[in-house]
Amino acid sequence: MSMASSVALQQLNRCFISTHQLTSFPHGLSGRPNCSPVYNNENNVAVRPIRASTETPPFPIFQPPQLQDSPSELEPADPDFYKIGYVRSVRAYGIEFKEGPDGYGVYASKDVEPLRRARVIMEIPLELMLTISQKLPWMFFPDIVPVGHPIFDIINSTNPETDWDLRLACLLLYAFDRDDNFWQLYGDFLPSADECTSLLLATEEDLSELQDQNLASTMREQQRRVLEFWEKNWHAAVPLKIKRLARDPERFIWAVSIVQSRCINMQVRIGALVQDANMLIPYADMLNHSFQPNCFFHWRSKDRMLEVMINAGQRIKKGDEMTVNYMNGMMNNMFMQRYGFSSAVNPWDVIRFSGNSKIHLDTFLSVFNISGLPEEYYHNSRLSHDGDNFVDGAVIAAARTLPTWSDRDLPPIPSMERKAVKVLQDECHQMLSEYPTTSEQDSEILDLMPQASRTLEAAIKYRLHRKLFIEKVIRALDIYQERILF
Repeated sequence: MSMASSVALQQLNRCFISTHQLTSFPHGLSGRPNCSPVYNNENNVAVRPIRASTETPPFPIFQPPQLQDSPSELEPADPDFYKIGYVRSVRAYGIEFKEGPDGYGVYASKDVEPLRRARVIMEIPLELMLTISQKLPWMFFPDIVPVGHPIFDIINSTNPETDWDLRLACLLLYAFDRDDNFWQLYGDFLPSADECTSLLLATEEDLSELQDQNLASTMREQQRRVLEFWEKNWHAAVPLKIKRLARDPERFIWAVSIVQSRCINMQVRIGALVQDANMLIPYADMLNHSFQPNCFFHWRSKDRMLEVMINAGQRIKKGDEMTVNYMNGMMNNMFMQRYGFSSAVNPWDVIRFSGNSKIHLDTFLSVFNISGLPEEYYHNSRLSHDGDNFVDGAVIAAARTLPTWSDRDLPPIPSMERKAVKVLQDECHQMLSEYPTTSEQDSEILDLMPQASRTLEAAIKYRLHRKLFIEKVIRALDIYQERILF
């Protein structure tokens, strides 16, 4: 069985991570603190505080399960692990956290053979999360805001329909200010303002590099909304315990960008209460995005635990990155608005064609071996030739966005299809000509600006990915008309 990572909830000011699995973090991690007895003044009886799960208590009934090394399998989740006298902790199985091309990520530390059931690789207890219900009355899990604290009045003043990120940012800043809160230490793992790609932190120059006026206008409005909220609630007359949470607008804007890019929205059951909640979940927020993820989230209500699970039937090799799908069915502009990144192979990206020309849908799908319903298109690689790797998410997006016609009783006429292809390609070329730079120029700019800010780099990549998508559609139409007779 693989070793498990353990994060203690007690003595957080000194003891943070106690396993060799996480030694790859480039942070100074201290050892376990000493726990000395506390004496009762009346009876002079020594009372020893509860120790964290990094030590074994003397009573066999409290012994945690023994974990054995295994070359091929992960330790299955043990729902009875958390016993009386043990502190709730994060546990990780067969994975490691380390720096990757997109920042911190989660990677497999051993091979995982496919099984019919999903497997747990992480368990995060509710006590370590920051959670706010999505609807009134606002409920916090865990409830760390004391009665009468002015931060609740600020949260309560937000718009219930649109300001979920402002509410969670207020809670995050409040957690940073609490000496005994887990997030005060976990904040060291969060990216700084210079490391964030969120367009909330972008300058006007960065927004102009998007070459997308609609997205730039949307982000300016978002920046104005966040700034006005800070000015309204962090004025000169606010109490010191509120002012110190965000002394300048940059601090609050950074907190909102962290919330937007790392929040997980889930329906959770806590006791008899079922809530749709916005959640900041430590360690799970290090999972990067993929349109073909190998993991998913599952809420285990019986002990209030979030599980990160490997998909059933998924084969994982040592060193593979563990990923989840942040948003399904969204274009690149939505990913930029929320997370600050885009992709050239987004299967949900769209091109708005204005003409009336259409190609035959079934023939296009057959040429590229695309199967499934439109909402579930996928490339059937078993039908493809070895070494044929042209089909990717961009071709799947082309199948969804190209104007098509379909009539099972009428076959396509090659000459008519070629005519439609030419019209669609001409319109794509027209779209590319409207950009002030080409994809080759954008690539050169990125190569010549290794020290560019993260937001500027994200903006240039966004416009580059848009052009690469259009160019991919043009090449796909070329292949389509070549193969239509065969």
